[in-house]
Amino acid sequence: MSEPKSTTSPRWRAALAVAAVTGLGATALTALPAAAAGETVTVQYRQSATGSDQVEPWFKVVNSGSASVPLSQVKVRYYFKADAGASYTYACSWAVKGCANLTGTFGTLAHPTATADRYLEVGFTAGAGSLAPGADTGDMQLRFHRSNWQPLNQNDDYSFGPAQTTYANWSKVTATVGGVPVWGTAPAGNEPTPTPTDPTTPPPTGGAALFDDFDYTGHTDPAISAHGWSVRSNSGGPGVPGATWAPENVTFAKEGTNSVMNLRTSTAGTAESTRQTEILTRSTKFRNGTYAARVRFSDAPLSGPDGDRLVQTFFTINDLKAPMADDYAEYDFEYLPNGGWGEPANILYTTSWETYRPDPWEAVNQHSEVRASYAGWHDLVLTIDDNTIVYYVDGQEFGRHDARYLPERPMSINFNQWLIDLAGQTSTTARSYDQKVDYVLHVKDQVLTPAQVAAKVAAYRTAGTAFEDSVPAVP
Repeated sequence: MSEPKSTTSPRWRAALAVAAVTGLGATALTALPAAAAGETVTVQYRQSATGSDQVEPWFKVVNSGSASVPLSQVKVRYYFKADAGASYTYACSWAVKGCANLTGTFGTLAHPTATADRYLEVGFTAGAGSLAPGADTGDMQLRFHRSNWQPLNQNDDYSFGPAQTTYANWSKVTATVGGVPVWGTAPAGNEPTPTPTDPTTPPPTGGAALFDDFDYTGHTDPAISAHGWSVRSNSGGPGVPGATWAPENVTFAKEGTNSVMNLRTSTAGTAESTRQTEILTRSTKFRNGTYAARVRFSDAPLSGPDGDRLVQTFFTINDLKAPMADDYAEYDFEYLPNGGWGEPANILYTTSWETYRPDPWEAVNQHSEVRASYAGWHDLVLTIDDNTIVYYVDGQEFGRHDARYLPERPMSINFNQWLIDLAGQTSTTARSYDQKVDYVLHVKDQVLTPAQVAAKVAAYRTAGTAFEDSVPAVP
């Protein structure tokens, strides 16, 4: 379901992004971390604000190795002590590489210390290019503040250097290349660990699973219901009050050799003209394990004016039995191509929910986000075990949320596309947006890497298996 992060709306909804690393063969048949091949960086830091309204960490990343470094492989972390109950907003004021080529997301430390329990992680898109040996990124003038603009305290922040008014090497920030730690010292007990470098490890055999290649003829295909899906037609939220949930707008077609499901949401600027789409499992029998889907997000409408505040999703959820009930659970991938919920432009959220109260609004959740375009196909993976919730996008870790948000009850699996409101684009010209889904996979009680997910999906397709559901029903 999922709805906005505002005090007037009932719901709202991400980046530790670690690149997949292909190991190089060594004589002992072990994988060699990518950074061992001469890829390493140094981080220079200066502060630009010592006040109480916002933090301004400015960085330069320097290639101090002997090989060219793709910046999309580099992640920099700045560690701080969060103010009680605060959420934070990242911004880029200016960057030589271009603010559009930088990403910023917040994460929570597994082992909080007196000076750090959160971090800002800065990454780069492919558009940032590479650094030759000895080259640097130039200025990255970054900042973040409390989302409600309340005062904050920098003086107890691990990475803050009040005397650092000019650029210099700063070991209280850390950097990784391809998931391999190469610079800095993290707060005690939170040292980055290398990303597993062997992507060829086969997935575990056996285990109950749901796999659907979405090979159907249309929304009325009886196999959809037989396979446990419901194409929504009933009224209600989320989204524009009075909008219709249109099952006929859920269609299926071949793209190459794969069958692809398409969710089309359309509007002409009125509630009566708005058609939203959703498909969900009727059974709430999914809990721990791995969830995965290949999803194509869209930034622009097929025709007509752009700008609608759209939400494109893949998520799991169960029902809220009472306000603030502690057995509620929800885990979301949510892409807003045109912003919304106070965001001015495209943003991808991952959110783990413990509970909420709709009126007066109160929420208990943890979220990660990246402010960038995610138009196009993306591999989305969520893993839940007894300790941690981890989100991956395109093989890279996107968000890691802690045990406070683990599910107490099973959930359903859902995809939907809906409009937050009609204020983003007020034109009465018709327009429509597509969200596509290639497949969905759930493996019960097994935590798979993104590479293992890809291998399992490939095995289904090689075997000609378009659907399997061996996940037992919940008594």
